[in-house]
Amino acid sequence: MKEYEAVWEIFNLCSGNQMRDVFVEELELDDLDAFIQEKFKGEDVSYEKTVREDGTVIFDIQTSQIRQRYSFTEL
Repeated sequence: MKEYEAVWEIFNLCSGNQMRDVFVEELELDDLDAFIQEKFKGEDVSYEKTVREDGTVIFDIQTSQIRQRYSFTEL
């Protein structure tokens, strides 16, 4: 298992309000894709995965018309 700092951002639907909810936690995970699939299990979800040069893994997620993002940085 690897340890990650996970940042979960939930973007606001209101165009006049650019604030978003941000949650930060440390997680031990074997499979990031499996974590995302389990986290949003039972929802109509699509996501795009990006791996940056520095190793950060970003999932841009669309579920129930809400845009969200999970960023994982290995500790």
